[in-house]
Amino acid sequence: MLPWHIPLILAVTTFVHYLDRNMLALALPQIAQEQGWTNAQLGSYGQYLLGAFYFSFGLVQIFLSPLAERWHIKGSLLASVAGFSVVTFLFYPFGGSVLGLIALRLLLGAAESLHMPMNSAIIARTFPEKARSRANSVYVAGILLALMVGPLVLIPLMTEVGWRKAFAVLGLTGMGLSLPLVAWGIPALPPSPRTAGPAWVWPDRTLRWYLLAGSANAFCIFGLLNWLPSYLARERGIPFGELSGPLFGIFAAGIGGLFLWAWVGDRYQNRLRLAQVGLAIAGVSVLLTAAPLSNFLLVALLMVGTFFQSSYNAQEFATLQSLYPPERSGALTGLYNGFTVLMGGVGGSFIPGLLVAWTGELHSGILSIAAAAIGVSLALRRVERLRRSITP
Repeated sequence: MLPWHIPLILAVTTFVHYLDRNMLALALPQIAQEQGWTNAQLGSYGQYLLGAFYFSFGLVQIFLSPLAERWHIKGSLLASVAGFSVVTFLFYPFGGSVLGLIALRLLLGAAESLHMPMNSAIIARTFPEKARSRANSVYVAGILLALMVGPLVLIPLMTEVGWRKAFAVLGLTGMGLSLPLVAWGIPALPPSPRTAGPAWVWPDRTLRWYLLAGSANAFCIFGLLNWLPSYLARERGIPFGELSGPLFGIFAAGIGGLFLWAWVGDRYQNRLRLAQVGLAIAGVSVLLTAAPLSNFLLVALLMVGTFFQSSYNAQEFATLQSLYPPERSGALTGLYNGFTVLMGGVGGSFIPGLLVAWTGELHSGILSIAAAAIGVSLALRRVERLRRSITP
C-alpha cells in the first residue's frame, strides 16, 4: 500500500510555502496605494521586489540541493520550513522600506530553496514511477490551493490589520502548522549514496531542452502570480477588497486541471504530449484576453488558461524523475527548479515589469505570458523527439 500521507503532509508545507512567497504580490496593490506610486513606478519597483525572491531561490538551490540530499533529506526539509516561516514573520518589523523588502525577499528565497528539491527526493524514494504523477500532484496541489485560498484569507486580513501585521500572522501560523507534521509524518530517508555518482547533475541535451520548457513555464506561472492582482485592481478596476473572487476562480480551475491531468498522465503514460497540447491551448487563451472583453469573460479566459496550463504542472516532476535514478532526484530537482526559477521566475518578474514601466499598461505584461506558454509547447515537442530517438 502506498504511503499517501507523505504527499499530503508535503502539500501542507507547500501550501504554507506558497502563501509566504506570494504574500508580497497580493500586498503590492496596497503598498503602491500607501506609497502613491503610479503604474510606471509600480512596474519599476515591483520588478525588484518580486524578482529578488526568485534570484536567491533559484541560485541557492542549484548549489545546496545536492549537498542537502547527501546530508539529511528530512533535516533539510525541516530547516527550510523553519527558515521561511521566520523570515515571513520578519516582514512585520523590518519591511518598512523598499530596500528592507528586497533584502527580506532575498532571505525568503534562500530559505525556501531546499523545499521543493527535498519534496521531489522524498516522492522519488517512496513511490513507484507509475504513481508519481498523482503523488507529485498531491503536494503540487498545495501550490494552487494557496493561490486559490490565499486571496480569500489574506486580502481581508490585510484590509483589517494592514499588510505588515498580516505577514507576522502568516509566519507564526505557518510554523505552528508545518513543523509538527513534518517531524511526525515524514520518514528519515537514507541520503543519496556517494556511489550514485557526482553530487551535481550535469544536463544532457534532453535535459537542456526540458530546462528551457520549464523556464518558459515558470515565466507563465510567476508572471501571472506576480502581476495578476495588480492588473485586475489597477487596470480592470476591480476594488482591492473584491479581488478574492476572481483569483479564487482562476486558481480553482488550475486545481481541477491538475488532478485530471495527473490521472491521465499516470493512466496513459504520455506525459509530454499531454503537456504540449495543454500549454498551446493555455497560450491561445491568454492571448485572447487582448480583445475588448468584460471582466467576466476575461476571468473566464484566464480560468481556461490555468486549467490547461496545469497539464504541465501535473507531469513536471514525474517526467523529471524519469530522467535519472531516484537517488539523484533531489539534485536533479534542485538544478531544474533553480535554473527554471532563475530564468523564468526572475524573467516573469522583470520582463512584465519592464513592459508595464515602458507602456504604462499592465495588460502588456500579461500578454507576454501567452508567448511563453506557446514556447513551452514547442520546447516539449523537441524533448519528445529527443526521447524517442534514444528509446530502443
